[in-house]
Amino acid sequence: MEEEKQGSIFRRICVFCGSSSGRRKVFSEAAIELGDEFVKRKIELVYGGGSVGLMGLISKRVHEGGCNVIGVIPRALTPNEICGETVGEERVVEGMHERKASMQREAEAFIALPGGYGTMEELLEMITWVQLGIHNKTVGVLNVDGYYDKLLALFDNFLEEGFIKPCARGIVITAPTAKELLLKMERYAHDSIST
Repeated sequence: MEEEKQGSIFRRICVFCGSSSGRRKVFSEAAIELGDEFVKRKIELVYGGGSVGLMGLISKRVHEGGCNVIGVIPRALTPNEICGETVGEERVVEGMHERKASMQREAEAFIALPGGYGTMEELLEMITWVQLGIHNKTVGVLNVDGYYDKLLALFDNFLEEGFIKPCARGIVITAPTAKELLLKMERYAHDSIST
């Protein structure tokens, strides 16, 4: 209970996730749960700007809970990912590179919910930027019902085969629930600041 009273060390987190809800209800439930945890901790949301799929679910939940929401969407994607009214502040940018740069500037940490190629590309770029020292922000993966197990096993294979170092494998924080993930990310960020 004490963590909930204290809020979070993160003021604003970027969430990468699908513009689809996926085939299983558990993915939508996870997006809503993460949104609820943001509201409890008074964390603002930066996300891909869409009003559909998991993006739409988390943005509405955070906005309805009274926290600021910033959506960053490339102009070319507005017809596909915006269906109906968006919530919060919408920033239209010219392309994907500008979108990621803007999200990186705005956020203090990153979380990946389930998603497809776009989610993977955004997540992997933020992990790579930590590895290269471009930023030192915390990166989390919400491993909903084992969705990311194979990707995490691939990361372990990178380590085993000598393509990344143990410290690089430690960049990615994972947990099966939103509450546990945020607690682990806060601990990781606190320990990084302390050292």
